[in-house]
Formats: sequence, C-alpha cells, structure tokens
Amino acid sequence: MDKDMQEVLKKAEVLVEALPYIQKLNKKVIVVKYGGSAMSNPDLQRSVITDVTLLKLVGFKPIIVHGGGKAISNWVSKVGKEAEFVNGLRVTDEETMEIAEMVLGRVNKQLVSMVQELGVNSIGISGKDSGLLHVTKKYSDGKDIGFVGEVDKVDPKILFDMMDRDYIPIVAPIGFDDNFDTYNINADDAACAIAKAVGADKLAFLTDIEGVYRDIKDPTTFISNLTCSEADALIAGGNIGGGMLPKLTNCTNAIREGVKRVHILDGRIPHCLLLEIFTNKGVGTMFMPDHDNVELGA
Repeated sequence: MDKDMQEVLKKAEVLVEALPYIQKLNKKVIVVKYGGSAMSNPDLQRSVITDVTLLKLVGFKPIIVHGGGKAISNWVSKVGKEAEFVNGLRVTDEETMEIAEMVLGRVNKQLVSMVQELGVNSIGISGKDSGLLHVTKKYSDGKDIGFVGEVDKVDPKILFDMMDRDYIPIVAPIGFDDNFDTYNINADDAACAIAKAVGADKLAFLTDIEGVYRDIKDPTTFISNLTCSEADALIAGGNIGGGMLPKLTNCTNAIREGVKRVHILDGRIPHCLLLEIFTNKGVGTMFMPDHDNVELGA
C-alpha cells in the first residue's frame, strides 16, 4: 500500500471514529467560551472559527461567548491609562467600560465576519441585546472594582430565536443592571450562565492551559476525565490555585445546574475542539456528573 493510500485510510478512520459522536450530539447545544492566545494568533483564530462552523454544519447548535482582555488592555494603554486587576478581575471605571464595550464590539464583528466567510450565517450581539444578561454589581473581597457585573439572570430567548433561524450566535460579555448601567462581565462567568440557561449539552473553555493536573509540576498527572466530587476533592486538598480555581468552580457549578459535559481545552492546539469532541481520547479535561460514565461522553 503506497503512502498516499495510507493517508486516505487514516482520514477515513478519523471520520468513522467521529460518527457515533455526531449521531449522539446532533441538534445539541454547545457553548464555546473563546479567549486567551487563540484570539490573538490569526492562524489559531481561523482554526477555532473553522471548528465551530464545522460543528454547525454536522448538526450542532453552537454559541460562541468571547473575551477580549488583551485587546482591551492594549486600548486602555493607548489612552494613557494603566490596566488594573484585583483577583483576576479588571478594575473598570466609566472610561474603561466605554473602551471595553468598543473593543468587544469590534472583536465580536470580526468573529461574525470570519464565520460568514465560511458560508454560515452568524449574528453578533452583546448581553445587553434583548436583555440577555442581567447583572448586579460585583465586588472582589469587598472591594469596589467599578463596572464589573455578576450575572444574576439570563433571558435566552434571543439565542433560541437565532439558533432556530439557523444562525450561530456570537456573544460579547456585557450586560446591564436594573438602572440600565453597562457592566463588563468575566467571559467565563458569562459562558457558564448562558450554558445553564439554554440547557447546553456541552460547555467548552478554550484557554491557555492544557487542562487539569493533580500536580501542575508533574505532566504525568494530567486528568482527562473528572467528576464534580473529584474536582471538589482537588480543590479542598489545596492542589488547585491561581486562575484555575475559579475555572474549576465554574465547571462544577455548570454540571450541577444541568450542563451535561464541560471541557477545558488548550486553545493553542489547532482544532482542539474537534479533537476533544470527535475522538475517543480527546485532548483536554472533561468534567461530568458523579453518576455518569465516560462512554460516548466526550
């Protein structure tokens, strides 16, 4: 058998491996939180958008929730301000909020354009549209950090309307409160809130880390599958720290509130989304309820 034929057969094997996952997840909602380095690298950006578009074309109902932290920080510095963070949350005064909304709107429409170029319809919105994301003011350890919002209510009607009309919704993490003041929302929090509200089968976080380790210094301790109870034990044992701690908490909360599977993926790996969902082994860490097994769970 020549080399070209071997390559063709390998591609066929990949398609056959993907088939049961495509069948099981047809017409299911997947929320993809898109951020990190994959947003600033044009090749990775194209890879992510291609993955999401393919998911749409094989029967999924994807929703993208995107960040834009690095771009916001760049524009903040351009106007002579210095980005300030408290416990990973951006301190957002009125001027910074205006910059964040402008930048996130620009990023949002860039992603819409990329999806449209691939022949699939998409609509970009923020959490302010149709009252999608309602917030209350968020404090960090009791400290006022400005216009940073905690999602307390989601009205997903606009998302269902768009998906029913065959569009991919792309959501910028901005919302408003009872006074209709505008607030910046942590994109992870926004994605979790949306996933729970739409009853998503999957929530995928594209990040700058491979997934979860029992010991971050030991690559052999990588965890492919994790139940909520196991995640709780890792947190309680002091094994998890830094930016991973709120991410794990978001993952377990989402599972306990009805999302069937949550994935942490390294967005720096080209086509990580497809590799995680359509292959038996996957490439990231998958969270699942305590009573479930891994069979066809990816």
